[in-house]
Amino acid sequence: MSWYIAKVVYRIVCGNGEHTPQYEEQLRLVEASSKGEAFKKAMQMGIKEEVQFLNQQQKLVHWKFIDVSELYQLHEVADGTEIYSRIEEKDDADIFEVLVHAKASFILAESNQTFLQAI
Repeated sequence: MSWYIAKVVYRIVCGNGEHTPQYEEQLRLVEASSKGEAFKKAMQMGIKEEVQFLNQQQKLVHWKFIDVSELYQLHEVADGTEIYSRIEEKDDADIFEVLVHAKASFILAESNQTFLQAI
């Protein structure tokens, strides 16, 4: 058996869908004996986890499974193993880096709070 990373894509439709299209891309860890089996399992996960619910405005929200857009085999599962990488160009590097640092600070603060609560 091998481990795979699958990107499962959903479209988020609120009400009658007359809004800017929204998509969610989820990275899923899949254990399978072949790439074909991993793809099939990821597809089944995507279909199984489609959801519909009413939001706070009582509009129907539908997470609609689109497809599995990427599938990568993990050759090693160990501490620090790279599981996904994406290169992007940003219009404003300074704003992007400020956002990255803000997210990191939030993670650190949250983990410190959890640690202190455990003491």
